[in-house]
Amino acid sequence: MIKTNEDVLTSIEENQVRFLRLQFVDIGGMVKNVGIPVSQAEKALKSGIAFDGSSIEGFVRIEESDMILKPDINTYRILPWDVSGGKVARMICDVYKPNGEPFEGDPRYVLKRAIKEAAKHGFIMNTGPEIEFFLFERMDGKVQLDCKDDKNVPIPHDLGGYFDFPPIDRAEEVRQNMVGALENMGFNIEASHHEVSNGQHEIDFKYADALTTADNVITFKFVTKTIALKDNLHVSFMPKPIFGINGSGMHTNISLFKGNKNAFYDESENMEVSDTLRYFIGGLKKHVKSFTAVTNPIVNSYKRIVPGYEAPVYIAWSGANRSSMIRIPAARGMSTRVELRSPDPSCNPYLSFAVILMAGLNGVVNQIDPGEPTTLNLFHLTDEERKNHGIESLPGSLKEALDYLETDEIIRGALGEHVYADFMRLGRAEWDAYRISVHDWEINRYLNTI
Repeated sequence: MIKTNEDVLTSIEENQVRFLRLQFVDIGGMVKNVGIPVSQAEKALKSGIAFDGSSIEGFVRIEESDMILKPDINTYRILPWDVSGGKVARMICDVYKPNGEPFEGDPRYVLKRAIKEAAKHGFIMNTGPEIEFFLFERMDGKVQLDCKDDKNVPIPHDLGGYFDFPPIDRAEEVRQNMVGALENMGFNIEASHHEVSNGQHEIDFKYADALTTADNVITFKFVTKTIALKDNLHVSFMPKPIFGINGSGMHTNISLFKGNKNAFYDESENMEVSDTLRYFIGGLKKHVKSFTAVTNPIVNSYKRIVPGYEAPVYIAWSGANRSSMIRIPAARGMSTRVELRSPDPSCNPYLSFAVILMAGLNGVVNQIDPGEPTTLNLFHLTDEERKNHGIESLPGSLKEALDYLETDEIIRGALGEHVYADFMRLGRAEWDAYRISVHDWEINRYLNTI
């Protein structure tokens, strides 16, 4: 058990670790890394390692580029594979300014700030994401593409479907290797299985506090990608890589605790859920159009959130009804939780959990009524029927989501001005790049007819 800097140094020596990877993430959620020899480990633990923040998208300008990485010893793990014949360990870092203050543009700091705000009200938020991903074939270092209907389509690793097993599910051994590597990194794996689409999979791990879970999401991504590469496969967390089949989501299970008590459970109330849970849902519903820009942050995210592919489109809540954006799974007592079904795995988990927490907390503090739960299959209702029930839809594009974010002071405040400004700049730039591009669909549809 790692509890002190000395414990880290002892583990390095006992396990003959040769290098340390100091990891952090940028605003887009991409893992960044600096490698140091273990001879620099004591210095890193004591005073941090300097780096150029101006080279990281969304961090700082060149005239204020000096930044410090300070490792969080709770994230110390030895990687479950050797690199160049030697052992390598990693630690996730917080980013600081040279004057010792936390850097407001560090996504991990954004989540820590939200956690601190929740603690003022006596709450701890636990999260448990269900991360879906695709496995694609690789050749010559690239994902293999198949030309279908004049479109280049990535080739799935198998033709399996939901809960299929070998030989239809060709990836069972790959998933087992992923599970083994994740367990070696400290994960408590609950299940792994083939998902609905060809080449699509899911590995579920046990919930934890929001910061630990965000760290785990980042770790999950680079571990699964690394294991897949060993079998010449590519893991993609792209929400909708193939037209016409289900995309990948990151359904996020959420609970609030006060001490050892689940604040979402109340056996005396209807559905055995507390007012705190209802108000939390009220906050999610009120702010979801805005925070969708964060939980679904790329152009491709909005190709998944469309009717017909089991993805949540309509802003409603329910019990077990999976057509709702928010549902309450059947378990009660300490396991009472909210399942938010809209996020996807392209998101930055630190920013996503921060905005989800602050949206829900706003609902709790202001006692926002979520309305009545729905028992209807929302996918089967007409637009007019949904309108009559007061059920709205999630944003239909990244631009629309960014427009909603621009008007929401609660979500903007959750991100902080530094992250908000750069997030909007990067999001608008992505939308503009997409908007002005000429796509295969347009060529195929118009070139020979107009």
